[in-house]
Amino acid sequence: MRDLATFKGCPPPAPVRLEGQYVIAEPYERAVHLLSLWEALGGKDGINDLIRYFPGKIYQTPDEFADWLDGANQSGSLITLVFRDKSNGDVVGMASYMRPDPANGVIEVGSVAHGAAMKRSPLSTEAHYLMARHVFEDLGYRRYEWKCHNENEPSKVTARRYGFTFEGVFRQHMISKGANRDTAWFSMIDSEWPVIGKAFEAWLAPENFDVHGQQTRRLEDIRAELQGQG
Repeated sequence: MRDLATFKGCPPPAPVRLEGQYVIAEPYERAVHLLSLWEALGGKDGINDLIRYFPGKIYQTPDEFADWLDGANQSGSLITLVFRDKSNGDVVGMASYMRPDPANGVIEVGSVAHGAAMKRSPLSTEAHYLMARHVFEDLGYRRYEWKCHNENEPSKVTARRYGFTFEGVFRQHMISKGANRDTAWFSMIDSEWPVIGKAFEAWLAPENFDVHGQQTRRLEDIRAELQGQG
C-alpha cells in the first residue's frame, strides 16, 4: 500500500505505443488510420451499430468519424490508441484513455470499439492488458475506470472478465443520441493489479491455447485461483 501522505500525483497520459505478443497499440493518426479503422469497425454499413452506445452522432463517412476523433484527441478529452494485429499489421480496433485526473491518480478507458477481427481471439484481451499495465506500472495510477451504457450488456460482461469490479449505476447520467443514459461504473485499483496482471499474463501465455487456438483456461478462473492463493 502506497503512502498517500507522500503521493505527488501521476504524470498526465500521453500518446504511447504498446506492443505485446499478438497486438500493437499505437497512437491514432488520421492520415495513417482513417480508412483502415473505418473499415475495421464495419464501414458505413456496420460502424454505427458497433458504436451505437457512444454518445456521438451517426456517421455517414470516414471523414465525419475522423472529425470526431480528431476533435476529441486535439482537445485532450481522448487519447486514442489504434490496435493492429501483430501477425499481419491489419488495423482491428481502438480504445482511448479519457478523463484523466493525475492529481488523484485516476483515469478511464473508453470509446472502446473492437472490430470483427478481434472477436474470439487474444487480441482484445492483450490490448486491454497492455493499456492497464501502462496505467498502473508505467504511470503509477491508483484507479482505472470502465464505464458504459447500462443497456450495453456485452461491455459489462467484458469489464468483469478483465477484472474490473462493478460499483453501481449512475441513473440519468447523461443524454445520449436524444435519449436517457444510465451509466454502469466499474473500476480496478492498484492494489488489485498484481493479481489481475498475473492472470492476464497466464491467460495470454501460448500454452493456454490448444492447437485450434482455443483457450484452455478462462481468464476469470485463473484470476480466481490466484486470488485464492493470496
